[in-house]
Amino acid sequence: MPSRPSDKKFPSQSVQRYSLEAMSARVAHDLAHMDRRRLGPDATAEEQDALLAEVLESALEAGKEAVERGPEQLAVLRESGVVDAGAYGLTVILAGCLAGLRGAAAAQLEHQYAPAALHRPEHESSSFRYCTNFAVTGEHLDAGPFTALLEDLGDSVLVVGDDRTLRVHVHTDEPDRAVALFEDVGEVSRFDVADMHEQVADRSARLAADGAATERTNCAVVAVASGPGVKRLYEELGVLVVDGGATMNPSTYELLAGIHAAPGAEVLVLPNSPNVILAAERAAELSEKPARVVPTTAPQEGLAALLAFNPDQGCDANEAVVHKAAEALRLGGVAPAARDDAQGRFSAGDALGYAGGELVAWGDPSETLAATLAQIAAGAELLTCIAGEQPPLDRAGVEARAPAGVEVEYHEGGQPAWWWLLCAE
Repeated sequence: MPSRPSDKKFPSQSVQRYSLEAMSARVAHDLAHMDRRRLGPDATAEEQDALLAEVLESALEAGKEAVERGPEQLAVLRESGVVDAGAYGLTVILAGCLAGLRGAAAAQLEHQYAPAALHRPEHESSSFRYCTNFAVTGEHLDAGPFTALLEDLGDSVLVVGDDRTLRVHVHTDEPDRAVALFEDVGEVSRFDVADMHEQVADRSARLAADGAATERTNCAVVAVASGPGVKRLYEELGVLVVDGGATMNPSTYELLAGIHAAPGAEVLVLPNSPNVILAAERAAELSEKPARVVPTTAPQEGLAALLAFNPDQGCDANEAVVHKAAEALRLGGVAPAARDDAQGRFSAGDALGYAGGELVAWGDPSETLAATLAQIAAGAELLTCIAGEQPPLDRAGVEARAPAGVEVEYHEGGQPAWWWLLCAE
């Protein structure tokens, strides 16, 4: 009898393997102790079927016993009061084979019901973040070696299919590493990545609202942002925010999870950084729902351009109007220098002023801000300023350095790296 794995890590597919091992062990035992009678070359088909049925009947009993032991082996089965569906399915198949060999009705199996009071929120039991699904197509594929590799990356592992097509499911914090395991053996496609933490939060919010259904808009927005104030500004506009972190560099799979979690039949994506545009475009390509990318290069650009967004329109129409709105904006920002300039113009910690992606001023924060504002806000009607972490000037200091006649809209963004993000229109 195979030893039983511990409860600590015993995924559902291992329960199925355990059932197969139990049945094969019973067959091996019975064959070893069976009388030495052999069927001769003139044995009839009925005699052959009868001998096979005798062996399979014993294997079926072993399989039924293994199914009943499943809850002892996997905590989630025990907590839910159910048996493993895959292992039970194996016994159903075997019972059908036995019936076919004997030309009789299939053996009666105890039907397994899920308890009526079972309410397990999908994914909630996993400690990993992303529910990852994809297909792999190729030649001579073998699911076996990949199961253990995926179990090193997460839980709820399932790899099923044949030698030409595999379907993969895993809960993991690293979807890209899970996909990379298969890139050398076949073509990976049909990605579906869901942020389970977001799903659980959404579910809790729906329950708190007495189960009121959230209206699904025709088009939703996903934007990359960092800093509590910047994220709040987007969320107040109904945008699903993907946290860019200190470097504003989320992965393709984080963006894909955001697209799938967004409450729209279609999605518009704002990368808000030059470094994120390619990842956003790749996520839009992989998405199972229509998604388009407006190549915004800064958070303040996305916020201002969203004034043209219409949730009742599709992502194609919104891409056109939001892109046009973004092109009409003048962008800039002031940030502290991370290192000394090789040309000797500034030192680490000095202010650097950018307008339209070009370095236009450096040195003292006050003078650099004034010079940068003169570049981007001259002749503008409205200047949006989003202040970052601990800027060297307060709101009054910023407003005092804006060109005359320009209305200043000031926000506390809390973003790292940039003292002030600037947008003129």
